Amino acid sequence: MKQTVRVTAVRSDGTAEVFLQRQSACSGDCHQCGGCGAVRETLFVTAENPIGASAGDYVVVETATATVMKAAVLVYLVPVILFLAGYFAGQALGVLPGLTGAFGFALGLLPAILLNRRMMHRHEKTFRIVSFAQEN
Repeated sequence: MKQTVRVTAVRSDGTAEVFLQRQSACSGDCHQCGGCGAVRETLFVTAENPIGASAGDYVVVETATATVMKAAVLVYLVPVILFLAGYFAGQALGVLPGLTGAFGFALGLLPAILLNRRMMHRHEKTFRIVSFAQEN
């Protein structure tokens, strides 16, 4: 995934600080669709800066597709699968399927939370500046 952002600061370790808006999996043209009502979230991130961009420069930031897909699976697919597993297990065991399904869903959120914490503590750089962009 690529996105044009503005560099806010440059660090001595060869990275740059940027603010970007989290994009949804759709095309991002919400003014035409209006279907999802997704809230745009602004994130502060640190990106690798191999091109030597300076504060104020407009740059193209790229995120590895594998990182995005792994996060999507952890956030969306795992909780749903564990919800269904918990629901059907509860039904088969004769206990409240809704309660066991909710427990499975909550359990399914743990991998996403743990991955997020690991990335925050290890300061993994999942963003990389790949080129300069034209000013908006």
